[in-house]
Amino acid sequence: MTRPEAGRRDRLRAAAAAAGLDAVLVTDLLNVRYLTGFTGSNGALLLRTDGGSAGSGDLFGTDGRYTMQAGTQVPDVELLVDRATMPALARAARTGGATRLGFESHVVTVDELHGLERMLGEDGAAVELVSIRRAVEVLRAVKDEGEIEALRRACAVADAALAELAAEGALRPGRTELQVGRELDARMLALGAEAPSFETIVAAGANSAIPHHRPDSTELTEGDFLKLDFGATVDGYHSDMTRTLVLGHAADWQREVYELVAASQAAGRAALAVGAQVTAVDAAARDVIVAAGHGEHFTHGLGHGVGLEIHEAPGISALGAGTLAAGMAVTVEPGVYLPGHGGVRIEDTLIVTDDEPELLTLTSKELLVL
Repeated sequence: MTRPEAGRRDRLRAAAAAAGLDAVLVTDLLNVRYLTGFTGSNGALLLRTDGGSAGSGDLFGTDGRYTMQAGTQVPDVELLVDRATMPALARAARTGGATRLGFESHVVTVDELHGLERMLGEDGAAVELVSIRRAVEVLRAVKDEGEIEALRRACAVADAALAELAAEGALRPGRTELQVGRELDARMLALGAEAPSFETIVAAGANSAIPHHRPDSTELTEGDFLKLDFGATVDGYHSDMTRTLVLGHAADWQREVYELVAASQAAGRAALAVGAQVTAVDAAARDVIVAAGHGEHFTHGLGHGVGLEIHEAPGISALGAGTLAAGMAVTVEPGVYLPGHGGVRIEDTLIVTDDEPELLTLTSKELLVL
């Protein structure tokens, strides 16, 4: 059976050939994982545009620590073992006759680039280094079914962890943000996560008005907003969800702000459609908040892609560019933040489809008062 990574390599091969490249050197470890399945700490891929559908001319490079792992995870690409992986693969490209070699300019350092230029220019060879920019990230923006299933499982772990904490009374006055965050992380690990997707945000009271507050010793207090932004990593894929609840009694102003953000979030989810401009999706949600007089209190973009990275293409904001495609995994996360009082953010991870978007984070968005 053909591995999904082989098809991904062929898509990159076609794009590189269209750009007139003889080969591409992929060095970003997440991109290497996407194209080969390798999860170690030192690996790179030399992809040749004339490698044929099976990629017979491709080379996967790593060092001796990972020889056995590479044999298991990358069985369909020829292995090159060298501690200096990137120069070794570039030298192989030159030896193989490449004259235009693509590289990831957003990953390669200035010193590494100068080293490659010197090595590729030895003996009068003329190999031109050409940036492929974020060509692999463009491919990664549209997920295949295996990736979507990993995202589903990551979201299910996060849903279950929050449900368990709420059911057991762990979200209560007197506990600190740090205690809640650590317990939420531990629960996700116990439920099968490899790791939290990012540093879990727990923000109580006035801290909930800080979009990316880092949990501290602040105690949860009766009447507080409690904002929880967290996710689980499963098979390398991340989930992302935010829920805001109230401890004890919800004041009228809290219900009003919550209902406003909920309406904005619903509008943003409804705007997710194949072909939709990312700026239009942002506007659909933002206009609801602006019309209510809180435009200045919504201080970030509406959402982002999610996958092997917690933030990846596409960016959904007023400054974004491009359109949505079926298979994209994105977040929708509007917020209203009132300094000194508190804030609300509601966030889901969804898959864009040819029909309605598929909701992956299933925890209720009704205002929960504990």
